[in-house]
Amino acid sequence: MSVEDYARAALFVPESCEDEVIGMLIELRNKASQYQANGIDKREEYFNAEQNAIVAKNAELYYRKMIQGGTTTWNIRETHMVDTLKRLMKFHGIDRSKCIVWAHNTHVGDARHTDMADAKMINIGQLVREHTNDNKNKVWLVGFGTYNSAREWGEKMEIMQVPPAVEGSWDNIIHQQIDDDSNRLFIFKNNVTLLRLTKNTKKENSETRTRTRTEKGPGQRAIGVVYNPEYERYGNYVPSIIDKRYDMYLHIDKTHALSPLHMPEVKDEELPETFPTGL
Repeated sequence: MSVEDYARAALFVPESCEDEVIGMLIELRNKASQYQANGIDKREEYFNAEQNAIVAKNAELYYRKMIQGGTTTWNIRETHMVDTLKRLMKFHGIDRSKCIVWAHNTHVGDARHTDMADAKMINIGQLVREHTNDNKNKVWLVGFGTYNSAREWGEKMEIMQVPPAVEGSWDNIIHQQIDDDSNRLFIFKNNVTLLRLTKNTKKENSETRTRTRTEKGPGQRAIGVVYNPEYERYGNYVPSIIDKRYDMYLHIDKTHALSPLHMPEVKDEELPETFPTGL
């Protein structure tokens, strides 16, 4: 059953497992001190059990909302990921822990400085900044871009030619400033880097400008899991105030396809022991 099929089925099933999962969470938390008093191994077991219950609760909500469309499911995912990040940091000790979250630009770059904000979409970058009161000494958002990646969910991986970034986009503007096809790391501080970047750029084509520029600034290319190069000029760009969206930005001017790791087929029909059951 596909994710979409499951979502449709959940929509027409009036019963929800939310109450049962919440009950399980309450029972776990009532015994938290008992579980956690038995050393680090038991603390991790408790953490895993609690996290699995939270995943089940949020997943049930996500799939029920999926079929309705809109931005609700996106925001459920982002909130769940950030809540999980907070729990991990707390578990390992906030004062002595550091973490790296590797995610797509649309998750990492602060949504408040893109057109995502107009659609009332939030993301990891925004929520983490808000949680730390926008203290840049506590969190750094790093974006990636390039000038020159499956077309449908579930299709096989393929190597595809990424067309040059459209004129007027951030990817194109940065490319024009690079003479030797090298990479660049921009650290945005007092807008110095941004001012140097946008000075003396080539005149934009008016038709392209209307597609890529809004009050949020030029568009930045977003190549995701699903990408169609033939529609490059009609989408795939997120209007961004780039020096506000990120704290740092790494531009890799020319990229090459990765060689995927060998992924052997597992013919054993039995589910792994760690596969969730009873849901």
